[in-house]
Amino acid sequence: MNTLPPGSTIGIVGGGQLGRMLAMAAAQLGYRCHIYSPGASSPAGEVSASVTSADYDDAAALARFADAVDVVTYEFENIPVAAMRVLEGRALIRPSIAALETAQDRIAEKSFVAALGGRTAPWAAVPDRAALDGALAAVGTPAILKTVRMGYDGKGQARILGPADADAAWQAIGGRPAILEGFVSFDQEFSVIVARGADGAVRAWDVPENVHHNGILATSTAPAGGLIAEQAAAATALAGQIAAALDYVGVLACEFFATADGPLFNEMAPRVHNSGHWTTEGAVTSQFENHIRAVAGLPLGDTALTAKRVVMTNLIGDAFNQWPALLAEPAAHVHLYGKSTVRPGRKMGHVTRLFPEG
Repeated sequence: MNTLPPGSTIGIVGGGQLGRMLAMAAAQLGYRCHIYSPGASSPAGEVSASVTSADYDDAAALARFADAVDVVTYEFENIPVAAMRVLEGRALIRPSIAALETAQDRIAEKSFVAALGGRTAPWAAVPDRAALDGALAAVGTPAILKTVRMGYDGKGQARILGPADADAAWQAIGGRPAILEGFVSFDQEFSVIVARGADGAVRAWDVPENVHHNGILATSTAPAGGLIAEQAAAATALAGQIAAALDYVGVLACEFFATADGPLFNEMAPRVHNSGHWTTEGAVTSQFENHIRAVAGLPLGDTALTAKRVVMTNLIGDAFNQWPALLAEPAAHVHLYGKSTVRPGRKMGHVTRLFPEG
């Protein structure tokens, strides 16, 4: 694909806040965005030139969408692969469907990363309830049971402290095919976010430390210190290997645990990522702009920090109601996602603070 000139249309599958921020970055570079998303309205649709509101199994609507855009990307990883296959025959898709398929299946994902030399938590496949007992014997407890497919922000997961918890955990995840992961001892959580261009060039941002509350990201602080700082280079190299092996084009996020034995891979997201939101103000080029640059065939932008330290705080649920005070804070960069309903655990926005002196 040649470089897309300004005025071209980028199709984004998914209408959430990530699509919204991608569309805003695309507009800055002179591109139009066309959103494909089920539902009558979406955060991304509010800031885009065109919207197709249709289900993911509507082949005719998908075909019309593909014919109306110059390239297709996606903003979350739980899009049905069958829908992307409909688009594939009519439009260039970046990142590839192979990346989407790998990220959608926890077993495929861990096997793929292990084959590249990455280290993961001990795990076992749990195709049915009968297999859970054997998995517990092999992996041990405490452990966490996760659905093989779907699930994010702590959803589709259940902790197992001992064999007596097995039945309740299996019911909690809906009795679906799962993976059992052993607990690991770690000091910190972090993510590596890289952008890979159509020409194979790779840029990485400073690695942030991530703090989660109830399975949902609460804060990201860049650059990370402590054990993460010692392990950032190795983790970033692995993320680059993953991107190259998938012939990836766009922004890729990989989550890690910092352990005494080195970085331990947790999972990947084939898209821009919540833990990279700080890059909008905290880096020369944001993750959103570099994703657009990549899928449009443009050179990647500089990923250097713009401050000594950057802290991003998610506004989750009722925290959204702090917006008047946050907007009164002169140095706070407030991003609200345009969601109409506040719910517990729902990401409503985020705020970024830059600290020039560290």
